[in-house]
Amino acid sequence: MFEKLRSAISSLTDSISKSSLSEKDLDSLLWRFELGLLESDVSENVAKDLATKVKGRLLESKLDQGSDAENMLKDHLMKEIKGVFDIAGSVDIQSLVRSKKMTHEPFTIMFLGVNGTGKTTTLAKIAYLFKEQGFSVVLASGDTHRAGAIEQLSTHAERLNLKFVSQRYGADPAAVGRDAIAFARNHHVDVVLLDTAGRMQTSRNLMDEVTKIVRVVEPDLKIFVGDSLTGNDAISQATEFFASTEFDAAILTKVDADAKGGAALSIAYIAKKPIIYFGVGQEYDDLIAFEASAFINSLFSPRHEVAG
Repeated sequence: MFEKLRSAISSLTDSISKSSLSEKDLDSLLWRFELGLLESDVSENVAKDLATKVKGRLLESKLDQGSDAENMLKDHLMKEIKGVFDIAGSVDIQSLVRSKKMTHEPFTIMFLGVNGTGKTTTLAKIAYLFKEQGFSVVLASGDTHRAGAIEQLSTHAERLNLKFVSQRYGADPAAVGRDAIAFARNHHVDVVLLDTAGRMQTSRNLMDEVTKIVRVVEPDLKIFVGDSLTGNDAISQATEFFASTEFDAAILTKVDADAKGGAALSIAYIAKKPIIYFGVGQEYDDLIAFEASAFINSLFSPRHEVAG
């Protein structure tokens, strides 16, 4: 995973030990580095910002070429990337659920994203995770647009032996959310997981609808689900969904097939919200908790696990 991004970083650090650190030569190296980041699906703003900050740090350091310069550059890069994830923060959803449970109210999580990102499957993985940790869960099919969506989530509920709430196709998805919360409250269920229809970020009407769902349901947590393989499109999606919903966290799917790796860094930078899980397969337990330190280490090592 993430070979492209790792290659862009290693190319720069290897070159710095062989090159003069004059500002002119440094500009050339950082330009190639910036192009490498762009090819790794790092957004243009993130790539430019990283290159500019690294240049400033290196010029301040006034290092000669050699291994010291290479190590210093690695240190600077790691600090800058770590800074992106530090600003984004973290979300411990299990702790949030436990805290809400003490109030005898259900904790509601709403899932957002476009069609085809694996949003419904990701919801089912989160349901499995909660169930394994001893929480009670109800699944709510707020996707009342896509043919087969209700049946898809119902199948997951059956496989996981979980309660399921839905209405007819064409029904108000906000009403489905309200029904699920009422059911959870009346039956002392800990967690409500609300699916929503996939929608293109360019569709104003559908984006307005998801804003309405958020306003009516008032979920405790809003999770954006993005497909890491779509690269810059995932970043565009995250930007628009955040503008409409101010989601609280993101999950990236299909990470096991992602050779680039820039989407996680870019989404954390743009939305300033944490990546909390990586989806790495189709099974219910194919979900890896995201750890920024492990992700960063993976970018500076030939082979390294991306999460703990």
